[in-house]
Amino acid sequence: MVLDKEAFSKFFEPDSVAVIGASSKRGKIGFEILKNIVEGGFKGEIYPVNPKAEEILGLKCYKSLNEINKEVDLAVIITPAPTVPGLVKKCSEKGVKAIIIISAGFSEVGNFRLEKELKKEIKEANVRVIGPNCAGLINTEKNFYPTMELRVGKGDISFVTQSGALGGAMLAWAESEGLGINKFVSYGNAVDVTETDVLEYLREDPYTKVIILYVEGVKNGRKFIETARKVSLKKPIVGFKGGLTEKGAEAVHSHTGSLAGKEKIYLVAFKQSGVILARDLYDLFDFSRVLSIYRCSEGDKIVILTNSGGPAVIATDKLTELGLNLPEPPPRIMDKLSFLPEHCSKGNPVDLTASGDPETYAKTLEALFSEDYYNAGLVICVPTYFLNSVEVAKKIIKVCKGIDKPLVTCFMSGKLVKDALPLLEENKIPNYPTPERAAKALWALVERGRFLKKVKSWSEPV
Repeated sequence: MVLDKEAFSKFFEPDSVAVIGASSKRGKIGFEILKNIVEGGFKGEIYPVNPKAEEILGLKCYKSLNEINKEVDLAVIITPAPTVPGLVKKCSEKGVKAIIIISAGFSEVGNFRLEKELKKEIKEANVRVIGPNCAGLINTEKNFYPTMELRVGKGDISFVTQSGALGGAMLAWAESEGLGINKFVSYGNAVDVTETDVLEYLREDPYTKVIILYVEGVKNGRKFIETARKVSLKKPIVGFKGGLTEKGAEAVHSHTGSLAGKEKIYLVAFKQSGVILARDLYDLFDFSRVLSIYRCSEGDKIVILTNSGGPAVIATDKLTELGLNLPEPPPRIMDKLSFLPEHCSKGNPVDLTASGDPETYAKTLEALFSEDYYNAGLVICVPTYFLNSVEVAKKIIKVCKGIDKPLVTCFMSGKLVKDALPLLEENKIPNYPTPERAAKALWALVERGRFLKKVKSWSEPV
């Protein structure tokens, strides 16, 4: 089905929403979703639908959709699976163009007949549907939370996931990390709206800077590659594929009724379309965080500045393993490092040792980026009890303002650096708790740069 922008706007920016299957009982999904919409601050009209209730959360309750004598932009269905096809028909008759089906009990439990019936009804009704077996969506720009998941703060990263429960866990993780979300979509069994449709919508969304994508099975591989490539030209996609192993694929089938496919096919599809592959769940947010701050790295020459040899060795191993380059400083930069004491290493990593103070960090960092040689940098700080990590952070922040290259940090760890981390975050310098994670974040920037260079000759502007 062709992307219907008007219908999609009803998903994310409706003026009115009907919650079919709203409940007055706390803990019930129908209650919690309605509560999320109300307490989230949605400014439009809210119509709870439940034939057995008069009022829920201070809102008048309607026996059926037909009792609502006003236009309804979006319907959220939370009723037993057998009732859903009939409700889709009633929504269509009411003029509703967008429907979110939270209800489970379809192909994910082997009920293919009912899912086939639902698909038929959707096609005949000419509506757009997210779900079934999904957790709903979020649009923080509009304070709109028709979901059973956590209400998160605003940001510029949007999250598209086939698994609602995993999506909810990741939202909670994002909140604990202070990472804002713009839009969240759990699309479940994808009987109508697929991951590809949502990607196409987010491509033009002015509030989304980076897209996180968790998929288990793709409905139309060719369309996915074509769409993801178009999106990747405009904004980064960080993708995680569940079900790459044979056992994982079996688990996927029992989860959403999807076919997971072969590992190599998905890896090639991601590569061709510019999707940056996350190998674990840490990667999803680590990559999206750095890509929301920096566009890309123009090359793979990385420099490490540290005051501790061990973490620098670990970072060196990981960067090298990922295929990045750590060249020694060229002569002109080496000359500018002559102020460093003899016990400091002037190679790459540049090691200030435990005697490195905030001023030395700043002066060294300025020297390393005084020439257009390195493409990106990693600053590691492992404070002794007498080194003030806040002062180191302040110096790094000041120098960064004059450097037009990506820089990530690894301040380790615990109470020795806890006051420095908010400063780095406020000044959009991504910090990672381990050298490996910092190194992988730099790889994501390099990978993004490689993709953009590869397609630079394409006619469509980036």
